[in-house]
Amino acid sequence: MRKLLVLFLLILTKAGAQSSALSVADSLYTLGNYTAAINEYAKIGDANASLQIARAYNAIGNFEKAIAQYKATLNHNPGMDIARFELGKLLLKTKSYQPALEAFLDLVAKGQENPEYFYYLGRAYESIKNQDEANTAFRKAVAKDSTHLRSLYALGKYFVGQEIRDSALVYVDQGLKFYEDDVSMINLKAQAYYNNGQYKQAIPWFERLIELGEDRPFILERMAFSYYRNYDAEKAIKAYRMLALDPWSLADAYSGMGQVYLQEKELDSAQYYIKKSIEERTVTFEKEYADLGRIARLQDKTKESMDYYKKAWEENKDNPYNYYQFCILADEYYKDPKTRLQYYESLLEMYPDLTPFIKERVIKRVSEIKEEIHYAGN
Repeated sequence: MRKLLVLFLLILTKAGAQSSALSVADSLYTLGNYTAAINEYAKIGDANASLQIARAYNAIGNFEKAIAQYKATLNHNPGMDIARFELGKLLLKTKSYQPALEAFLDLVAKGQENPEYFYYLGRAYESIKNQDEANTAFRKAVAKDSTHLRSLYALGKYFVGQEIRDSALVYVDQGLKFYEDDVSMINLKAQAYYNNGQYKQAIPWFERLIELGEDRPFILERMAFSYYRNYDAEKAIKAYRMLALDPWSLADAYSGMGQVYLQEKELDSAQYYIKKSIEERTVTFEKEYADLGRIARLQDKTKESMDYYKKAWEENKDNPYNYYQFCILADEYYKDPKTRLQYYESLLEMYPDLTPFIKERVIKRVSEIKEEIHYAGN
């Protein structure tokens, strides 16, 4: 009887000491003193302490030791799902995609109703470029929890990227039903309409993003362009002026304002802002020169227009359209038919795969000029 009492007291003493050590270790961990916490957890030696050591290494940023500790924990406790889940996420973070995939497959194989497992399984499939399986996993996460925002976002984002508007909106609207002010979902909805050319429908969603403080250049530029395509010049100019507050977006803002003023037939203002855009750019000016060519043509300045289109073509010789415009203007400007013929023939020589409707026009014009030359020679 006495021996049993002593044994019972020893067990109580050991349990109390272990509880005290755990309390100290947990306190150190909570305060962010991870190295000291690791030392204290090591004294305890049970499954929970082993898991906490892995977490502490992860918090420190020593991912290699964290992964090794998670694996050691699972070797002794293979049914410890929380350790496998955290290990999978860390493997995903460190780009060990195949081992991460295996960890999440093990978790979902148990048939548990945890949407997070399927979400991260989808992320792992995405990482190895298997989008079909990723989408299947995201859908299963949503099937288990219709409010699982990250899975809804992943599906919405995929279909927005594929420019499949209707499918994108199914998931986006489902997310907004539960989280009406979620900026990520609102952004996806705006982009879904924008990519589909539905600028009028996109505008309220871009405006909502601005209301929520999401006035990033990317948002402002697309909102401004949507106003422009919706023929709302005043709001478009206002949005482009907001965009111009970002020094890295000045060229795009000026170019956009030029387009709006051109649409409004305010040619002097259009010319001013397009030239300002050229001053700000540090790469190529193909579009800006072409716009200036169009403006000059509307002002009946044929030679100036021709020079601008030639500059646009020189900026990007892969685009035959600007040289085609140059040829048309040269046809109007030069009296000598041989000069006019030379430009059209150069176009056909440089671009044998011209768009059929342009090629037909050019061939017809070449025939007409040759006939003109022939009769002039007679």
